[in-house]
Amino acid sequence: MLGLRSIFTGPTFIGCPTERVGRDRVRVSRSDPIDMSSDPHTDIDCYYFISDLHIGGDETLQEVEFMDELLAFLRDLETSSEDAELIINGDLFGLWEFTELAGMAKFDALVERYPDLFDQLRATGEQIQITVIPGNHDYELACYDAYVERLAEYNVTLEQEIVITREVADRTVWIEHGQQRDPNNESPDFGNPYANPPGYHVNRHITSRAGKLSKRGRFNWLKDIQSVTPMTQIPDWLISKYFYREMSPLLRYAAVPFLLLFNVSLLFIVILGLDVLGVWTLPFELFEELLRELAFVGALIDFVLFVNVVVITLLTLISIPLFFFARDVKKTLRRFGLVDDEDPEEIKDQYIEAARDVFAAHPRVAAFVYGHTHRASITPVDDRVVVNTGTWLKRLHRQSVVFGILPRVFYPSYRLNYVRIAEDDESVVIDYEVVEKQHPKELTLLERLLTRRPQFDQPIPEQTVIDGTTEQPPTPAGRPVVDHSSPDDGDE
Repeated sequence: MLGLRSIFTGPTFIGCPTERVGRDRVRVSRSDPIDMSSDPHTDIDCYYFISDLHIGGDETLQEVEFMDELLAFLRDLETSSEDAELIINGDLFGLWEFTELAGMAKFDALVERYPDLFDQLRATGEQIQITVIPGNHDYELACYDAYVERLAEYNVTLEQEIVITREVADRTVWIEHGQQRDPNNESPDFGNPYANPPGYHVNRHITSRAGKLSKRGRFNWLKDIQSVTPMTQIPDWLISKYFYREMSPLLRYAAVPFLLLFNVSLLFIVILGLDVLGVWTLPFELFEELLRELAFVGALIDFVLFVNVVVITLLTLISIPLFFFARDVKKTLRRFGLVDDEDPEEIKDQYIEAARDVFAAHPRVAAFVYGHTHRASITPVDDRVVVNTGTWLKRLHRQSVVFGILPRVFYPSYRLNYVRIAEDDESVVIDYEVVEKQHPKELTLLERLLTRRPQFDQPIPEQTVIDGTTEQPPTPAGRPVVDHSSPDDGDE
């Protein structure tokens, strides 16, 4: 879509109302009314949006697996004939993930580690405007004016705001990262460098530590902890990776038969109980006959079933105290924000409701653009649209095993994408584009054999049109509107 041209009125930048607080910082309140007054800008044809790149961090977190694709995307914008603006709506950098550096030393490290990226930002910024707003992982961008000056050296404009807007076809596009609507990542005093949310401490002590330790494993997997969303799946992911990657192969393959036949063992207990009670003996007799026919294999199955029956009996005896213990542990983890009863669809609904509030308070807003959750989507809401800009990080899809009680498998994938918003025939046109990148081939043979390959990406319309009169609902071009959120896991 980089060659498509549209013409519409020049953009405006509107931040949230601000007031000065300690150390001459700006506090922004999302509950205050937004001033929709215009700001002088050069006429721009279209806006491009990306978010959640999380570039930077300690040791293995420095690795940027999508760097080639990102540089190619920036070069395409540099050579485009459009008068465009690239807006990176949060988490361009992973500043939280630096634990051994402080202040502007983090930015110096970024420039040193990714010279090609900063050179390309400078080159692209000479041709189009590049605007960045802070997310939670690069929240420090909102706290220090030095970042404004340093990014300007590379033709990048840093707006230290929670919300900005742009004008398209006499309508408004509302742009934010979304962290201020997430209790675990909301800064209680935006712009204050010491007002860090719980998510900051999780990243400092868990994510960054994982980046330092990742290469010690049998496989360099621990660094992918930043791709596990929501973070309440981290315990499940750690169990999965330990079993399939770190456990002794001898122990793993010795345990597989018992875990695979665990469900069969439960059925065997029922059949055995019916036989012992004299209620129905035929199933047990048939089962015994089948094992005799299988000879040596039948003897192995009989042994596995016997061991599983013993284990199930023991688990049953201790299940009552374990229940109370597990409930108390879950309460403790919930207090620390490490366990959440909300599923990804409920989280998505929270942002849809937030968008509805914005639409009600500001009738001219046609599109609500946010990131943060790493789940790309374009969702029509009445006569408006809610856009999630996704992530360029590796994404993990949790998938249950087909049989048995083995740990679930996390399938890796990429969905590098960008959103383009422009005017066409007095309407707001939202184009969704995917940058092709091959999915990682990291799973073991055992993981592939035990699970069905999930559908990585739900369809998102390539184009959605919001009528300029706001009398008609937004219509995607070429395909029906469905729930376009990216799948979280394969559990049914």
